[in-house]
Amino acid sequence: MRLTKLGHACVRIEHQGTTVVIDPGAFTEADATRGADAVLITHEHMDHFAEDRLRAAVEADPGLRIWTNRAVAAQLEGIGAQVAVVGEGDAFDIDGLGVSVHGEWHAVIHPDIPRVGNIGFLLDGRLFHPGDALTVPPHPVDTLLLPIAGPWTKVSELIDYVREAGPGRALAIHEAVLSDIGQMVHGRLLGEGGPGTGAAFAQLTAGEQLDLG
Repeated sequence: MRLTKLGHACVRIEHQGTTVVIDPGAFTEADATRGADAVLITHEHMDHFAEDRLRAAVEADPGLRIWTNRAVAAQLEGIGAQVAVVGEGDAFDIDGLGVSVHGEWHAVIHPDIPRVGNIGFLLDGRLFHPGDALTVPPHPVDTLLLPIAGPWTKVSELIDYVREAGPGRALAIHEAVLSDIGQMVHGRLLGEGGPGTGAAFAQLTAGEQLDLG
């Protein structure tokens, strides 16, 4: 399994000839879905879901398959592609790659701001993308994609989340709202310069790849 970090919360996963892209939103390269067999979308916020880009991707490749929650699927009505609605507890297969779904709600930004649905995706039982929530996967995973910065995040909560989830490593995502200095500060606190999470921590640049074994 190979992971390519794309912009912000988006990653590309290649596994035994299948390519899956998760959360290609407006802060991600416009061609993030090129060559993908499937797209997974955790929730409807624009930094995770860009409707116009996804419609263009399906027009270019009508065989593209999409799995997401009900709110996103409703916005894709008439897209002319296979759109499957999934939620907490569901499981499905993408050309031999097993995926299970965990979580229901976006993290609280403020009590006055209505919450939207949010689902996390666990791929092959070892890579977890939580979307915009601190959903603990059903078991410790090899790789946890960790949203490090947003209007709902707090470093102390991120540290405790990684400790509770117990992954082998955490990879930073959702960092587009941070300056270079902000990314360095967060990296130190979540990595060796902080109080410790029990997991190795890494920050990949856009386009950088990592072999997950």
